[in-house]
Amino acid sequence: MEKILKVQNLVKEYGSSFRAVDGVSFEVAEGEIFGLLGPNGAGKTTIIRTISTILSFTSGKIEVLGLDNREHAEEVRKNIGILTTDIGAYERFSGRENLLYFGELYGVEKGMLEKRIEELAELLDMKDFIDKRTGKYSTGMKQRLAIARSVIHDPRVIIFDEPTSGLDVLASQTVRNFMKRAKDSGKAVIFSTHQMYDAEKLCDRVIIIHKGKTVAYDSVENLKRETGARDLEDAFLKLVSDN
Repeated sequence: MEKILKVQNLVKEYGSSFRAVDGVSFEVAEGEIFGLLGPNGAGKTTIIRTISTILSFTSGKIEVLGLDNREHAEEVRKNIGILTTDIGAYERFSGRENLLYFGELYGVEKGMLEKRIEELAELLDMKDFIDKRTGKYSTGMKQRLAIARSVIHDPRVIIFDEPTSGLDVLASQTVRNFMKRAKDSGKAVIFSTHQMYDAEKLCDRVIIIHKGKTVAYDSVENLKRETGARDLEDAFLKLVSDN
């Protein structure tokens, strides 16, 4: 499988006294759900922000589809979608109006954008409410809109940053199902979380970050076998406590 994302020896320093990310390297392939795991404050969000060009980094290299994300930041952004717990919708707009707005920001051609909205409305079961004002949406409706917004430009890389935090069971299941569909369609999916149950069920491979450094990088099954753990959470706790 093609390696769509490559992160090499990534370092992010704040001033001269704090290194938030310390020499992290990993690759993510098409058709893969890759877990970026670690406790709060481990450096996961910093890594995501550097990949998506929101945040500069001190040293190292990041490539998306072979493009250096420093030299080709605009092109890289066109190929990345990010879903967080922040819905980021304009409540006085309908779901459709929100998607039109964000699609235009990404430069999606109007005819293609309208077709894409219809596809996502069908895929995410949004047809009954897509033309209603988002201020009246339930949590589950808002989460479906957030997913649609994050992939409106049909990116090759989709990043889920703690996407199920604070969601109810049904809304969380919507996120998980979409991640599986994205994998099946050949996307490179990054799942950043500290919830090991979800990661074990969804991820093909994972990297565990602690205090900005890599403590493990392998498949879930290999990590469990090497640590003698009964599940990924047990393996995670053993690896983090040893570092």
